[in-house]
Amino acid sequence: MEGICHKRMVIASDLEAARQVENTILDEVERYGYSDASAFSIRLAIEEGLNNAIKHGNGYDPNKTVQVAFAVTPQQVVISITDEGPGFDPARVPDPTCDENLEKPCGRGIMLMRAYMDEIHYNPCGNQVRMVKKNS
Repeated sequence: MEGICHKRMVIASDLEAARQVENTILDEVERYGYSDASAFSIRLAIEEGLNNAIKHGNGYDPNKTVQVAFAVTPQQVVISITDEGPGFDPARVPDPTCDENLEKPCGRGIMLMRAYMDEIHYNPCGNQVRMVKKNS
C-alpha cells in the first residue's frame, strides 16, 4: 500500500475516548499490513502513553484534553501524545525492575513503551511523548 495516513485527534481526559483513538490507529496499522507482533507493540505503547497522559498529566481532569497526532506509512508508525499537565523528567522515574521499586506502581508504563517501540522521545517540558515503530 502506497502513501501515508496522517491524523490529529483531540480527546477529553477519558479512558473510553482513549480506547477509540487506540482503535483508530490500529485500524490503520492493520490496513498497512503490519505484523501481529508490531500491532501488539503499538497497541501496548498507545495504551500506556494515553493512560499516562490522562492519569498523570491531566489528573483525570475532564476540562483538560489530550492531543494525539499519528502517521502510518508502509515503513513506520509515528505517534505523538501531548497532555496539558506540567510535565515530568523521564530520567527521574525510578527503575521499576530495581528491588526497592518492585512494589511501587510507577515507571512500568514507560519501561514497556521503551521496550516495545523503536524510539521514544519526550519534549523538554515532559508533557509530550513521540513514539516510533518501524515496520519489520
